[in-house]
Formats: sequence, C-alpha cells, structure tokens
Amino acid sequence: MAIPGFRHLGLKLLSIALAALIWLLVSGEQIVERTMRIPLEFTNLPAELELVGAPPDLVDVRVRGSSGALSRVAAGEVVAVLDLRTARPGQRLFHLTADDVRAPFGIQVVQISPSNVSVMFERSATKVVPVVPEIDGAPGDGYIVGTVTASPPTVTVVGPASAVARLTQAITEPVPVAGATDTVVETVNVGVADPSVRLLSPGSAQVSVAVVPQPIEWAVAAIPVRAATGGSAQITPPEVTVYVRGPREARGFGAADFEASVDIEGLRPGLFQLPVRVTPPSRVGVVRVDPSTVQVRVR
Repeated sequence: MAIPGFRHLGLKLLSIALAALIWLLVSGEQIVERTMRIPLEFTNLPAELELVGAPPDLVDVRVRGSSGALSRVAAGEVVAVLDLRTARPGQRLFHLTADDVRAPFGIQVVQISPSNVSVMFERSATKVVPVVPEIDGAPGDGYIVGTVTASPPTVTVVGPASAVARLTQAITEPVPVAGATDTVVETVNVGVADPSVRLLSPGSAQVSVAVVPQPIEWAVAAIPVRAATGGSAQITPPEVTVYVRGPREARGFGAADFEASVDIEGLRPGLFQLPVRVTPPSRVGVVRVDPSTVQVRVR
C-alpha cells in the first residue's frame, strides 16, 4: 500500500528537475532588444467603407526578450493589428501602441514606429459595367475580326465611390485569334484594370469572336443616272462608276443592281451641278462615286 503523499513521487521529482533545468537554461540567456519589421493588418473595417490609396502595410517594432526566444521567432508571429471600427469617411489618424501588437509569450514590445497611421476612407459603391473582351493576335490571311460578344455581357463592380464612378468597363483575359479562319469561342476570367475596384462576384465569361472573310473592293461601271423625282432633265455624263466594298461573294453584282440618282425636286429650269446618290445592294458599301457630281439641265 502506497504511503499518502508519496504517490507519484517519481513523477513529481522529475517535474521539479525539468523545471530547474529550464530555469537554468533561461537564466543563462541574455535579455536583448531587437528591431523588427512586421506586417500591419487592419480589422473591423465597417462594411460601408473602403480603404483608399496605399495605407502602410509594414511597421517597425522594438522587442525585448531572451536571446533564445527572439531567435526562435518565425515570420508572421509578430503582427500589428489596427482596429478600424471607429472609421468614417475622410482622412483619419489612428494611434498604434504596444497593445496593438501580437507577439509570442516571453517577448515584450518596447516601441512601435510609426506610432500614428493616417488612413483615407471612402463610401463603398457598386455599379454595373459592360464586359469588353480583349483580343490577342490577328486572324489568318484574308480574314478579319467581326462581331465580339461576351456572356454575361455585364458584371457588377464594387469599390471606393470615386473609383467606381470613373470605371466604364470590365476586361477579360486575352482571347487568342492568331491564324483563325472561323469563329473562336473561349471561356476567360473577367477583371478590372483599377486595382482599387473589384468584382462583386469574381467569375468568368464566355467570349465569342466572329472571324469573317475580309471585304474586298471593286468597281462597277456604267451605272445610269436618273432624276429621282421623275422630272424632265438632261444629265451629263449619263453614267457613273461606283467603287464599292463587300464580301467576296457579292462581287457578282452588276450595274443593274445599283441605283444612281440626282434630286431635282423644286428646281426651276436651268443648268445645275448636282451630287450623285447611289443605293447599293445588300451587304455592299459605297466607297466613292466617279464622278461624284454631274451636270443637270432641268427643262
């Protein structure tokens, strides 16, 4: 039967011996001071406010402790934390003290620099902006980029009110179209160029880039010119040549597919120099008319 008071005597003696050994080790170490550069973190920022500009993200602290304890401090173990719960719009000044620094047991914060931190705040704002895809490269020979669409076509951004007001669009990762001869469809990330603004819901967009044959130019000669209002007039020259642009398959249109006219409505008899108006067929655009004006004798 164990004698009361002597139960676990061996463990108690071992504990006393270990404590004495630790005390000897620690008491043999020098107490030193050291300057460290540590991260500055912000907490409790009101939901309706945004940090503006570039507030400091590092501060210097002078710490005191045993040489062994300081040598064992790992990166991130000593951190300054600034409480922003009292923040309001405008430029604000906050005090930093030793109480704002988190440090391991046995390390004392002696000094922190700077002891004051100036921070600018703005009201938070949101806005819906269009997604404008970025295109990278050039299509194959004889092809050009046509219509470019994004799905979703818009996103909601959030940030400081002044920065949100300036923002006009969201951008995407570049969509490669180098050498393409047909429509390119890619799913890419969406973002904004201003780092102070962010997407309300980060995500991606499906971008469709139409790659179409490059329009060609050609001339259509001997297009007769008529009086648009049907009046009696002598037109010189009676025909014009029209230089047009359109898809290659539209090259088959001839003079009969174009209408060239002059407007003589309200003109009294006499000699006039009038511009020629040309109406081309579908998918064909007029580049220029030769001659652009004709002599018209109204009778």
